[in-house]
Amino acid sequence: MKSFLFTITALLVCQLPSFGQTRHPLKAPAQLDDSLFSTYYRQRVSLFRSLPTHRNSIIFLGNSITDGGEWAELFNNDARIINRGISGDITAGVLNRLDEVTRRRPAKVFLLIGTNDLARGISTDSILKNIYLIAGIIHQQSPYTKLYIQSLTPVNDYYGKFPSHTGNSDKIKTINRSLADHAGHKDYPYTYLNIHDLFTDQAGLFDTGLTNDGLHLKGEAYQRWKHFLYPYLQDVQPRPALVPLPRELTWTGQSFDLYLPTTIEIRQDSLRDLAVDLQKIIRDAGYQVSINDPSKTEQSIKLKIEKISTAVNPAEAYQLEVNQHHINIKAGTKEGLYRGLQTLRQLLRDGSVIDGCKISDEPAYSWRGYMVDVGRNYQSMDLLKRQIDHMAALKLNVFHFHATENEAWRFQVRSFPALTDPRFMERDKGQYYSTAEIKELIKYCKDRYILFLPEIDMPGHSAAFTRAMGYDMQSDSGLATVKKILTEIAATYDFPYIHIGADEVKITRQDFIPAVTKLLQDKGIKVIGWAPGGKYYPGVIRQLWGSDKGLTEDHIQRIDSKNLYINHMDAEESVASIYNHAICGVQKGDTYHLGGTLCLWNDRRLSTDLNNLIQNPAYPALVSFAERAWCGGGNTSNEVFIPDSAAEQRLAFEAFENRLLDIKKSFFYKEPFPYVRQANIRWQLIGPYPNNGDLEKSFAPEDKGFDFSGAADTLNATGATIILRHFWHPAAKGILKNPKENTTYYAFARYWSEADTTAGMWIGFYDFSRSTATSTPKAGSWNNLSSKIWLNGTVIAPPDFVRAGQRGNTETPYVDENYSFRIPATVHLKKGWNQILIKVLIGKFNSGIWYAPYKWMFTAVFVKKQGPVNWQQDGRFYGNRRDQEK
Repeated sequence: MKSFLFTITALLVCQLPSFGQTRHPLKAPAQLDDSLFSTYYRQRVSLFRSLPTHRNSIIFLGNSITDGGEWAELFNNDARIINRGISGDITAGVLNRLDEVTRRRPAKVFLLIGTNDLARGISTDSILKNIYLIAGIIHQQSPYTKLYIQSLTPVNDYYGKFPSHTGNSDKIKTINRSLADHAGHKDYPYTYLNIHDLFTDQAGLFDTGLTNDGLHLKGEAYQRWKHFLYPYLQDVQPRPALVPLPRELTWTGQSFDLYLPTTIEIRQDSLRDLAVDLQKIIRDAGYQVSINDPSKTEQSIKLKIEKISTAVNPAEAYQLEVNQHHINIKAGTKEGLYRGLQTLRQLLRDGSVIDGCKISDEPAYSWRGYMVDVGRNYQSMDLLKRQIDHMAALKLNVFHFHATENEAWRFQVRSFPALTDPRFMERDKGQYYSTAEIKELIKYCKDRYILFLPEIDMPGHSAAFTRAMGYDMQSDSGLATVKKILTEIAATYDFPYIHIGADEVKITRQDFIPAVTKLLQDKGIKVIGWAPGGKYYPGVIRQLWGSDKGLTEDHIQRIDSKNLYINHMDAEESVASIYNHAICGVQKGDTYHLGGTLCLWNDRRLSTDLNNLIQNPAYPALVSFAERAWCGGGNTSNEVFIPDSAAEQRLAFEAFENRLLDIKKSFFYKEPFPYVRQANIRWQLIGPYPNNGDLEKSFAPEDKGFDFSGAADTLNATGATIILRHFWHPAAKGILKNPKENTTYYAFARYWSEADTTAGMWIGFYDFSRSTATSTPKAGSWNNLSSKIWLNGTVIAPPDFVRAGQRGNTETPYVDENYSFRIPATVHLKKGWNQILIKVLIGKFNSGIWYAPYKWMFTAVFVKKQGPVNWQQDGRFYGNRRDQEK
């Protein structure tokens, strides 16, 4: 039987050329007689062939070493993972059953094969030819499959077992060198993974602590292997993504094995609640750890209160070190320790092994807030808590709760039950937050070292108050009632701050704001108000939505929310815009520049509270803001685009985007997260072409044969969304330095596809703010401006809007108006390079709606679905640049 298999393998490698040596279509060998293979092989293959086909799976393919891995369980019961290892298998056996793999069109294949061939006397050249043939067939029959060929694992004759295997160390190294040398070449479509060195001792043999027979792996070895493969399986970076990025971070090359017995060490009983929090973090990864268990001293995680003398912000500063046997987290306060635990949570991304590192960290700003508007649209307690959890994980520390609005008053005041009576609400009638629920939210925040900041808007945004009470807030009765409300709130809750709003209103009573401010300050409560806003009493902190004129001269404390309104941001714009933003116009906080608050105002009615997060890029914006608010930096020019020519800035954004997308995959995979990679997308903008108000007028780039590579008047641009002129111009700057009305531009890019296929595409020519009454485009139009997009010369039709041509109304919820929350356009891609041409034009900047001028922009990016509302970029997208040929 063995000699016959030698013959079969030799026939395979002689009759079929290496993929690297041919350009002809490849064929798998004719199906071999099952009698040539073992009983176990036949059992396994018959089972594999009987199982249902699910595309986009992740397949582990190989022999007994692969067969022995509980891969799905190792990777947190990932349902995509299937094991196609067969004990005793050889390269010929894999070729014989490869059709079962390729028909599934897997997303990834991790191949490990060849050591049994060596044991059977097959030459290294023959083994390599078969492996290359496997690679070629997978690429040909399933071109979008990512193939990872893993090195052969080491052997050791220490145990005196498997003598036909354990003497092959030199041959194993020869095969591994060849696999490494050929990987990535156009004729060898695979990525090489060196797992051999994960398991070797100093002599280059299989570490005897990781095997009990010199050939196969023990559990610890599989855990190492899993940790090594995690980035490739999850499409994340080799090191864990940390957001916000610590001030000082050094990777040491060591690692801490969490799957081994571990205890949490604390010296002060006051830290027990943090130790319990850490237990839960580790339990979520699947492991149990004790607290102060003297029997488990070899490995420990130590939490310690210790002053950090170098800290500028000592309340939140922490230091964290991970080495082979210990994890040490120390801080001057429990709050600092809690921040350190959030970093450890991100380091623990694969659930088994934590990369060794040294971190010293503290925030640049003391105030890092997130505001939700529950006055206009009610949000459930569960949804609020989910957002608070993400805030805590990202080290944000202020939850701004905007609870009263024209549409409804949702903050229970027991002395005035009419305020929360459904009769006086215009939306989500009867939905409000009881005293018990507010106390629950306060505690939920406090447990996560987050300040709960209530906003009771006065005297503006108070129509709900007027309906309920029957008089205006600025009347004598109104002011008296407001004082009673604030007195009850102060007596019921221990609020250190209360936000009074006080903007967007005509002040008819000059003593109103001073009176309520004095009342609160006399009770020891600090007051915050919007700026520009009312004429404030001394000591009021200003939250900026507009100009900060005069604040610096008057030494007034401020919180920045200017250009930080998520509801006005395109999904792709949000990350670039917020990442660029210098909070308070400075690089780090001080006595007067406290920090910033990211705001989610969804003025328009919503059909469900989750649409706050689906129709607004809330979580991408939150991650970006957390980075900027903790790290400081940014610029003061308020650019809403990715720098294209400034290499250092562009590379910095790319590095952040990589971390953001890793965080998305690791921590937001169950959440709406409307953002895809865009730093790799390059456009040529050709223009300007004056259209003189004729929006149907065409220009040279629409002509067949137009030479884009030689086009004059070209501007390079980077991103999925390109904003030529923002509707807040010049406060927010698009890519054009001097935009002019009645102008047409064209955008050109190329996209590489591995096969003829269909794809999803986000396409948009306007971002509908979730706070305006903008009308839906008419049927057959992208944006009522004759904008067009072509793919390989064929026009992509605009969407069939559910409410095409409907006049804008803030009481009508959005359905499909923006690309990020409608089904992507289905387009056909040809194999090879595909050309995308976009006509993006403007007439007058004035749209006829004073608060919503035109936003001159376009979005185009290929996407694939990751969940109900979670998308990722699909494929490679390039501008017409000579240095970016495939």
